[in-house]
Amino acid sequence: MPAMSSVMEDPALERHFKEHKDAVTCVDFNPNSKQLASGSVDKSLMIWNLAPKARAFRYVGHQDVITGVQFSPSGDLVATSSKDRTVRLWTPSTKGASTAFKAHTAAVRSVAFSPDGLRLATASDDKSVKVWSVHQQRFVCSLAQHTNWVRCARFSPDGRLIASCGDDGTVRLWDTSTKHCINCFTYYGGCETFVGFNSSGTCVASSGADSSLKVWDLRTNKLIQHYQVHSAGINSFSFHPSNNYLISGSSDGTVKILDLLEGRLIYTLHGHNGPVLTVAFSRAGDLFASGGAGGQVLMWRTNFDIKSYQNVLQQHSRRSTPDPPPHVADIHPRGPHLHLPKASAIQISPAVADTRSTDPLVVEFGQSARGTAASRQRDATVAETHTFQLPLGLPNGGTRSTLTRPAGGWMQEESTRGAAEPAWSQTGGRGRREEEERGPTHPLEVLSGHPSGLDSTLQHIVQQLDILTQTVYVLEERLTLTEDKLKGFLLNQSQVLRDVQQSGGRRRTQSEGTGGAPDSYAPTHAD
Repeated sequence: MPAMSSVMEDPALERHFKEHKDAVTCVDFNPNSKQLASGSVDKSLMIWNLAPKARAFRYVGHQDVITGVQFSPSGDLVATSSKDRTVRLWTPSTKGASTAFKAHTAAVRSVAFSPDGLRLATASDDKSVKVWSVHQQRFVCSLAQHTNWVRCARFSPDGRLIASCGDDGTVRLWDTSTKHCINCFTYYGGCETFVGFNSSGTCVASSGADSSLKVWDLRTNKLIQHYQVHSAGINSFSFHPSNNYLISGSSDGTVKILDLLEGRLIYTLHGHNGPVLTVAFSRAGDLFASGGAGGQVLMWRTNFDIKSYQNVLQQHSRRSTPDPPPHVADIHPRGPHLHLPKASAIQISPAVADTRSTDPLVVEFGQSARGTAASRQRDATVAETHTFQLPLGLPNGGTRSTLTRPAGGWMQEESTRGAAEPAWSQTGGRGRREEEERGPTHPLEVLSGHPSGLDSTLQHIVQQLDILTQTVYVLEERLTLTEDKLKGFLLNQSQVLRDVQQSGGRRRTQSEGTGGAPDSYAPTHAD
């Protein structure tokens, strides 16, 4: 019986999904635990409905790699970020409508909803974190003190803080009300790849390209745990809702499960072919998902969280260390020290075969990335009869619906960052050569049946409009700065003139009181 109990507490592979054509870069569970979203290098967003025999939805609209995905707290919207410099909001249903946010001038690396679902935080290679209003569809503010690419930004559970990290090796905490950076944790081991709060908001963790994972206590602003359990960079991690566990995915091809109360590694999961790029717990913590360079999404049953807290306390009471008993809101040990891998960690190497369900039927929405002239004409015909309006007053309503899969391979871009760049962006030479020969694609090419010459002209016009939009945005920022400086200058000049007038009046009064003539040099008015 004890052996059977131990087996039942081990994490188990529940399902796997394999409709992506390239590396899976991000995953997130719907708060209702009925859907799982994943984004990929193939530029598509997949919504996996977890009910048996349910259809899966593929949404196409981004023009480059999808780097981040997150469900809104209500579960009725999905936000995605992309290297195409945009953030999109989708309705995870058969309507498939989306709208785009654009104010970053470089690739957007992550996107996150605030706890109330009213705001978005995005991190970008333009070295800034930006905050957006979801329902008003407008840019709110920019947080810009990072000195290199910003990889990730997340809201705290109470929405009062934003944590961000990047290639400058820092983790910054921002006050969402004052927009000021209130704390900065610096680690000199290299770029920071991911950041996140625990569910109580008492701790923030960050992972690095140097394979380290660090946990800071925000109540004392001290590093309390430092794990070095992977043999390559960590690309993503996720806190269990109980705060007792943490999962991490690494370029070493494994998923690690850490017991934060005991401060040790307890499981190593194998199953991905190549780097693991993303991991995420469900909101209830009973499931977690992982995705990687192999293009598969693995969904696991947690199981190890079924231990009661009383059992955890009993385990701690048998320890020989003087650490006090743990508290639910605390992470122990309290002193900072390094946790190295131990041989006691359980190795799990599942045979990645989905024996519980067949591959779901995939219904595609949006614009195909490629296609022949005949397929483009067919897509345009289907699009004319499947136009959907975006709910919640979001504009750009009708995304066009097709029921055909994109033809051809998927493109990847050449990395200019070397080792600091995720593994999925360091490959794809053949795709780049094809892209250079073919030229950039645009939705207008797919949705029209016009000759290629007109398509090329329209693409050129759209590209020029994008450049003009960015130029106007930069000019607006500079104009705002100039106006602020001019206002400050005029206020200073007015104050100087008032001071001069007041001092001149005092000299005239004193001169009249003594019977003398007024000072000839005292100013009486401002020119």
